[in-house]
Amino acid sequence: MQRRIRRRYAAERRFKFFGLAAIVLSAGFLAFLLIVMVSNGIGGFTRTEVKLPVDFAQAQLPVSASQLQGPGADMALANVGIEDLTDNSAKAAFGPDGDLVLSDSAWTSVRDALKDDPSLLGKRAEIDVPISSDLQEAFDGNGTPEFKAMVSRLKQKHAFDQNFDTGFLTKADATDPTTVGIWGAVKGSFFTMLVTLAIAFPIGVLSAVYLEEYAPRNRWTDLIEVSINNLAAVPSIIFGLLGLAVFLSFFHLPRSAALVGGLTLALMIMPVIVIASRNAIKAVPPSIRDAALGVGASRIQVVFHHVLPLALPGILTGTIIGMARALGETAPLLMIGMRAFIASPPEGFTDPATVLPVQIFLWSDQVSRGFVERTSAAIIVLLLFLLAMNALAIYLRNRFETRW
Repeated sequence: MQRRIRRRYAAERRFKFFGLAAIVLSAGFLAFLLIVMVSNGIGGFTRTEVKLPVDFAQAQLPVSASQLQGPGADMALANVGIEDLTDNSAKAAFGPDGDLVLSDSAWTSVRDALKDDPSLLGKRAEIDVPISSDLQEAFDGNGTPEFKAMVSRLKQKHAFDQNFDTGFLTKADATDPTTVGIWGAVKGSFFTMLVTLAIAFPIGVLSAVYLEEYAPRNRWTDLIEVSINNLAAVPSIIFGLLGLAVFLSFFHLPRSAALVGGLTLALMIMPVIVIASRNAIKAVPPSIRDAALGVGASRIQVVFHHVLPLALPGILTGTIIGMARALGETAPLLMIGMRAFIASPPEGFTDPATVLPVQIFLWSDQVSRGFVERTSAAIIVLLLFLLAMNALAIYLRNRFETRW
């Protein structure tokens, strides 16, 4: 008996050890993921700039200060030689290879400086412009010896300046990694999630109410329940094929639009909402229904005045978790064409748009190493969104939870 007791206690200790080891291993993988993402992506939120001396007075640009005031400033500066002026100023300041110091979009910083202060036309000014991707790589400790020597030379002149890149949060996609932003993808994700929520939530909840409160118990109801459970486990790319066939090929809705993306994701998360809502409704004690019916309430009053308010925490939790899953999906949106190059944020539900996961996928496929940090930074933003949605689900569950 003593040997059996010792073996039983030893088995219990081994079980506790394996359980603790599993938790430590899972936490280690999570910590490793977060550390790698933060270390690789923290640089994506900053932009390294170099001070570029530009002599506007000597350049004598064919534009006046009055033309730079108002909405026509971009048109007035379109063909005055800003790009040539930027390249020539870089070569004059940094040597014959000075144009390699600046990014391809550095001239836009010079243009924006003129728009902000038209009085610069008659002055010589130092303007902060972004450096090239190759020079940024050397600035971070990698790159070729040529660019490392260039970085060393510019550091001696104290020409570099690192600042938080607000443009990364306010701009859309671009071909130059120094000027890309995630605002276009964030706005597209917002429009897509609005369509998804507006379609999936009411249909999913009403379906759950009917199946749990009104539907008769027969083989057809059982078939519907099995079908819903199976749809919840269908790979997401299948819903992308469905959206491609129905919304694009049959209804001819605009390709790469938030409307089509939202409809496709609504089909994908609707079974999840139905299952979560049914479980929440089923958890309401039958005595609540019996008491409401006993005081004269109608069947619909019982459902909407008593059952649904008590089941709301579980319904909202399931809905938010389903929305978080939809926010992180890429495959179905790739199938409906939401992988286009979107240079300006969408203004409506039918405008061409992309979402954060697809934007991350597109940047990860770029050849330029300058997109590596931007990709990791976008992943950090997406993780923050997902953590916020899960935290909201936990708060709503704890805030409205009723203990029987």
